[in-house]
Amino acid sequence: MKHALPLAHALADPISVLSLVPGQWAELLAIARAERLDGSLAYRLADLPIPEPAARALEEARAQAEFDRTRLLWEVEMARRALNAVGIAPILLKGSAFAFAGLPAAVGRSAGDLDILIAHDRLDAAEAALLDAGFEWATFDSYDQSYYRRWMHELPPLIHKDRGTMIDVHHSILPLTARRTPDAAALIAASIDIAPGLSILSPADMIVHAACHLLADGDLSGGLRNLWDIDRLLRLFAAAPNFWRTLGERAALHQMREPVARALRLAERLFATPVELRLAGHDRMVDSLYIRRLLARDGWGRPSRPLSRLAFYARSHWIRMPPTMLGRHLWTKARRQRMSLSRY
Repeated sequence: MKHALPLAHALADPISVLSLVPGQWAELLAIARAERLDGSLAYRLADLPIPEPAARALEEARAQAEFDRTRLLWEVEMARRALNAVGIAPILLKGSAFAFAGLPAAVGRSAGDLDILIAHDRLDAAEAALLDAGFEWATFDSYDQSYYRRWMHELPPLIHKDRGTMIDVHHSILPLTARRTPDAAALIAASIDIAPGLSILSPADMIVHAACHLLADGDLSGGLRNLWDIDRLLRLFAAAPNFWRTLGERAALHQMREPVARALRLAERLFATPVELRLAGHDRMVDSLYIRRLLARDGWGRPSRPLSRLAFYARSHWIRMPPTMLGRHLWTKARRQRMSLSRY
């Protein structure tokens, strides 16, 4: 396999794997693991006749995904207890929201950090509560601490000293320096109570956030997994009356109309996701560049297409901060790295 397209086909149409030969199974699983989609793939293929070695690997992926889900839900409860004690009801984001709400996007999904959203004016109280609950800073570097607090959309990452789990406390969904400025207050106002002391984003805002994470806040690393989230969410949410109209309105409110439209088009092309064509629009030529980057894995699961990756890495920095600030930031990071290496 020269790219990850067979993985996209397997997720969208599980029957497609029945034509694979043993060597292709090994490649498919290597790509799925590299993209952190092996758990999702395992659940999609659960009812199919699969060669024994591949079946064992997929069973292990299902078991790991279930363990990750249990661990993540426990971290949600620990965060709820710590923050509710100071009057803060966190809004769960991404994987924790999917898992706690029982959404299809959670099925087989590998769990990473716990991401939550709170109002900016409660950051100090949240920080103190989490530190009291056993979390500590993942980095004590003064520049990193200052950079996060002044320019980013989240506190510096916190890691629990005993459990080793990480929590990202957001007050918005894009850096304050980004060219687009989502309305954090509107996200919080439209959030939905899911349990006592816990909320999730509204369906439309959940799609907006997923599009932000995919297209407006990084270099598309892990992008195929993020796009699969969007497919799973859209297939559920699109059945609600007026969903597409609401999504268009919320995308406009958060200055995310173009990223949301592109995310819809990419999902439709790779996963045959049903989308509203008027909202998705057309840009096939540029979309092909994004697809090329999303599928940049070889049959060993290794990164491929280095020029495409480099271009999107440069783009990720360009859209996150103004040129002058970007230059100063990269210069500072490079100088500090040289100083660190010179000590050895």
